[in-house]
Amino acid sequence: MSVQAATPAPSTTGAGPRGTTARTVLWHVAVIALVLVLMYPVLWLVSSSFKPADEVLSNLALLPDNGTTSNYSQVFGGVAGYSVWQYFGNSLLVSGLSVIGNVLSCSLAGYVFGRLKFRGRGPLFAFMIATIMLPHHVVLIPQYIIFQKLDMVNTFWPLILPKFFATEAFFVFLMVQFVRGLPKELDESATIDGCGPFRTFWYVILPLLRPAVITTSIFTFIWTWNDFFSQLIYLNDPSKFTLPLALQIYVDQTSQSAFGPMFAMSVLALVPIGLFFVAFQRFLVDGVSTSGLKG
Repeated sequence: MSVQAATPAPSTTGAGPRGTTARTVLWHVAVIALVLVLMYPVLWLVSSSFKPADEVLSNLALLPDNGTTSNYSQVFGGVAGYSVWQYFGNSLLVSGLSVIGNVLSCSLAGYVFGRLKFRGRGPLFAFMIATIMLPHHVVLIPQYIIFQKLDMVNTFWPLILPKFFATEAFFVFLMVQFVRGLPKELDESATIDGCGPFRTFWYVILPLLRPAVITTSIFTFIWTWNDFFSQLIYLNDPSKFTLPLALQIYVDQTSQSAFGPMFAMSVLALVPIGLFFVAFQRFLVDGVSTSGLKG
């Protein structure tokens, strides 16, 4: 009895190892080209920060013809009579306290809506969700009047204080979704051990909210760091300006736009955000995958 050896079926598409390799190469070339197109504005910004004033707008090439570091020297020399580090400190203060306020208030609100049962919880949660669709400009004037009556205009309080009252509905919703995915047996075990609602939240729930907390921290820091409109409304003393407002000074300082120093400060302003994102991007992916998709 003869046994016929099995032979591989010929490819109907005609794509062998060479075809697979060619598609892989083309795919990588296309992806790299797309990345270069998307990154061109950032690369041009960095390159322009090393160009002299007469070359910033006339030379669109990435490599400057006459490279200079005078733009950075001018930035570190200060603007409007204040050191650039003061603007960095103001931005870090506002962004850092905003992160702390958002994490504490939104996680606590998420625990209340996700776990505790009380009269009116459904309508209140629906109202909170509805505020996500409310444009920021609608509440701007009432908020400004309130802070003006409290004598808080031209201070950091209007930028920081709302963060401690869970005014960011998006992050509250994120926390609620995550809390609902945690086993309720954890709460029951904490109750048997004598914990009340607050101690259950602080010692049991909050440590398990780590992915959602990190996601909230990253987005709050980036959005607050880049915020220009709110800071422009409430701050009018140059000593209290943050980096976005300091950039605006370069445009109007002498009725001529000082693009070189402005680009140099823009590059410096991007550094903390880049470092923050690189350090926590892994936790950001974990947070979105483990909390954002839970129903």
